Amino acid sequence: MKQLFDFDEIRPFYDEEVPEIIPSIISEKGFEHAVKYIIPDVDYNKFCNQMLSCHSKKDFQDKLAVPFLYQLIHASSSGVDGSGFENLSPSESYTYMSNHRDIILDASFLNVMLLENGFDTSEVAIGDNLLIYPWISNLVRINKSVIVNRNVPVRKMLEVSKRLSNYIHFAIKIKHQSLWIAQREGRAKDSDDRTQESMIKMFNLGGGSDLKSNIASLNIVPVSISYEYDPCDYLKAREFQLKRDNPSFKKTPHDDLLSMEKGLLGYKGHIHFAVSSPINKQLTLINDKLGKAETITEITHIIDKAIHSNYKIYTGNYIAYDLLNEDQRFIDKYTQEEKELFENYIQQQINKIKDIPNKDESFLKHKILEMYSNPLKNKLIAIGDF
Repeated sequence: MKQLFDFDEIRPFYDEEVPEIIPSIISEKGFEHAVKYIIPDVDYNKFCNQMLSCHSKKDFQDKLAVPFLYQLIHASSSGVDGSGFENLSPSESYTYMSNHRDIILDASFLNVMLLENGFDTSEVAIGDNLLIYPWISNLVRINKSVIVNRNVPVRKMLEVSKRLSNYIHFAIKIKHQSLWIAQREGRAKDSDDRTQESMIKMFNLGGGSDLKSNIASLNIVPVSISYEYDPCDYLKAREFQLKRDNPSFKKTPHDDLLSMEKGLLGYKGHIHFAVSSPINKQLTLINDKLGKAETITEITHIIDKAIHSNYKIYTGNYIAYDLLNEDQRFIDKYTQEEKELFENYIQQQINKIKDIPNKDESFLKHKILEMYSNPLKNKLIAIGDF
């Protein structure tokens, strides 16, 4: 398939490249260590032979990625389900845009839900800050990932953003391949999910038409991801205190690896994916007389309202809201026993934070309560019940 732009640095591998890349991945000691750590009882030689038998991205997902995800769902959650897929057509290509909770699993579990509902898996936009080793980059590109270049010099930012935008338009309109991207760079550590206007500006760079037409051509579908428990909640709270105490604090690659590990293996409770209708009908209602900046703001509000309205609210969200606000608004949504269990859970998470100077338990508890109450707060605002 011919294309007007060079996407070789960021695109998923072509199927014919897969058999050439796999031997280089399985020969890496780091990859072997990671596989044995995540799957302790693995027969590594058998695993490698399975990988070597993969001759396409679909092979890799069918034989290895999807079975592993089902094992992970069984081991680290009480189940994953979804709603709203009747709003979509398997013959269409979409840009799935979601809130961002887990570094790896948001898009991975969405792909499981897509398969269960008769859709093809999506490509996945992933930041290169997570691709600490070359074998990780190769592995995710076999798994249909698109690389998002971060921390580039200012003089290259426009070029990099335009290439990504061109690729997304190419994937949706020419390859007819759906793609997942988070609504913002990085996770909203406090779960106060907001679409970054810079994402809409980036989408617009590669459209070749006016702003609303460019966005409409991407068929954006807001997706609400709701985890009952976030196994990284204490790591996020820890980062909040470190940044509070030292504004120049920066995470290290080790911090990202730890978050990926805890997110993968930690207990998540129930997980729900709520898929909205594409936003195109709502785009037509935006006043054409608005300027570009105002139009972009309106688009982010449409996406945010869809995501916020469709959160699944768990018992812990109600308890966290009442504890944070010293209120009993939702006391009918939980029992005293459930409240005590949730408070014990939060204390256990705080107890895991051991390597922080001047550990501020009150602050850490407040931040974790915010993480669990913000989805409920935003849902109430979105549905007009705040």
